[in-house]
Amino acid sequence: MHLLLIEDHPDMAANIVDFLQGRGHTFDVAYTGYGGLGFALEKSYDAVILDLMLPGLDGLEVSAKLREMGNAVPVLILTARDSLEDKLEGFAKGADDYLVKPFALLELEARLFALVRRTAAAPAASPCLRVAELTLDLGARRVTRAGNTLDIAPIPMRLLETLMRESPRVVSRAQLERAIWGNEPPDSNALRAHLHQLRQAIDKPFPRPLLHTVRGFGYRLADDATL
Repeated sequence: MHLLLIEDHPDMAANIVDFLQGRGHTFDVAYTGYGGLGFALEKSYDAVILDLMLPGLDGLEVSAKLREMGNAVPVLILTARDSLEDKLEGFAKGADDYLVKPFALLELEARLFALVRRTAAAPAASPCLRVAELTLDLGARRVTRAGNTLDIAPIPMRLLETLMRESPRVVSRAQLERAIWGNEPPDSNALRAHLHQLRQAIDKPFPRPLLHTVRGFGYRLADDATL
């Protein structure tokens, strides 16, 4: 399995990685909620191991944001909180399983295998968003325009999903930044750079633009020829 571990305790993270790597699994490790969310946006994983008590963005917020972004990766929460209310809150935020500390590493591996098997066996639902001849398959994370498959990086893909859900309405710069980075956006040029990438992918090869800048307000995705 290729796993993402989000755990702020270095010793705990090292124990998990050493054990599971020794059994043939591969890892990326993040020590903050925002760092883990960034990994999950940029890469594909079989499962996420997620601690609840994280600096900046806690584990519940990370899980909720993953689901809001349409990321269906299995999430296993690690925590010292063992009350029923804590577990129910974790499941409500999108977690798939819950393991209370301290735990046996063999049980952690077994639960991860079970999560991955269930995900592989589940029927794939693939709702689609459409604007003109542009289509986003949310299940496959596949974008096509006029029958052509487009190669779009993860962050521009999330921007595209947000704009398509709001189309033909204008989406403010602040809304787009929150959709990607929460309440801690990076420098002011980051959004512009990702939108440039998106525009190059969905508009440059085609005669009619769909992504429009509304100066002083934000951005909109729409076929102006049909409005």
